[in-house]
Amino acid sequence: MTNKKAFKQACKFIVGGVNSPVRAFSSVGSNPLFIDKGKGAFISDIEGKSYIDFVQSWGPLLFGHCDKDITKACEKALKKGTSFGAPTLLETQLAKLVLENFKHLDKIRFVSSGTEATMSAIRLARGFTQRDKILKFEGCYHGHSDSLLVSAGSGLATFNTPSSLGVLKDLAKHTLVASYNDIKSVEALFDTHKDIACVIIEPIAGNMGLVPAKAKFLENLAELCKKHGTLLIFDEVMSGFRASLKGSFGINGIKADLVTFGKVIGGGLPAAAFAGRAEIMDLLSPLGGVYQAGTLSGNPLAMAAGIASLKKAMKDKMLYTKLGELGARLMKGFKEGANLKNIALQTTCIGSMFGFFFNENEVLNYQDALKSNLKLFAKFHQAMLKKGVYLACSQFEIGFICDKMDKKLIDEVSEKAYESFKSL
Repeated sequence: MTNKKAFKQACKFIVGGVNSPVRAFSSVGSNPLFIDKGKGAFISDIEGKSYIDFVQSWGPLLFGHCDKDITKACEKALKKGTSFGAPTLLETQLAKLVLENFKHLDKIRFVSSGTEATMSAIRLARGFTQRDKILKFEGCYHGHSDSLLVSAGSGLATFNTPSSLGVLKDLAKHTLVASYNDIKSVEALFDTHKDIACVIIEPIAGNMGLVPAKAKFLENLAELCKKHGTLLIFDEVMSGFRASLKGSFGINGIKADLVTFGKVIGGGLPAAAFAGRAEIMDLLSPLGGVYQAGTLSGNPLAMAAGIASLKKAMKDKMLYTKLGELGARLMKGFKEGANLKNIALQTTCIGSMFGFFFNENEVLNYQDALKSNLKLFAKFHQAMLKKGVYLACSQFEIGFICDKMDKKLIDEVSEKAYESFKSL
């Protein structure tokens, strides 16, 4: 069966033919590939074509597809049972592995998705502070819960409007939106609103393209939160154990009150979590009055995969150095290729995460990102796909390096990128 025929058939039974919007390839003007299998740095579609995979399931696969150690751990867990709805020792093991890297976090609660993690962390922050409003940043994505599917109003520093049908205006009015990397927009909101329960931010934004927060901005943000008795939530669902072994904390050392994790901690299976100081976390049921639950939370297969993934990452002392060097090498290749053809390209690499914008200027926030040439990105994406390179199918998503990649592979991709730039 061809990818085109598979997509047409899927559309008859699945809304839009996909189970997550970005997979539809609509922003790059083509049909999605239907993946048959993956191994290491490569995936193969149902037509038998092989691709170098820089999506890596949108981040979880630090060690590539079908890593033998993670697969072995899953097989061992599978033989004992897929789900119990009861505590297992695996949950405690993974909890210890996560928390030992973050001494300022005391306790953790596992869930099954990043959306659950951020939604629950916000509810907990509201319960702890006894306040209603939350503050987020334009361009940061924290899952699809109602409180977070909002867009900025005029001037950014104001109440906002729902960015999805089905989100109540009465609920959205409790969410404030500021401009990323702009501390003055945050100060303006704190000056106007005295009942902000929490500020939630991706310290390394990956959902408007790769846009890291400036260290000084995060420092000022943390100080503002402390001054106003507001909890600071770092959404590290994407960057946790990806940007470094300790996520953004390993880069800037800034401590958040609550941190959300996902992707890598599940080793490719559905797992996420939120963690914080004991005085905050102990407000969760069954100890406190903030309710949160999940039938598949702490699923033994996901816990086993996560344990194998984190143990492997912690054992290899040179892992993140290697991944960071490969990411920087790839972005250098992209930049040099674009320069040779006089194409404006902004590139960024943070650890094993990389991103690029077809943009004349440095991208510091969502408004900057929107000025990128989306048509040029779509053409580049299609050209690279034809050359066997599978990149994120949106200008506003990012790429990931896995440890099954090497300098030779990266240089081959850089050459393919140069050839693609010539075709533009």
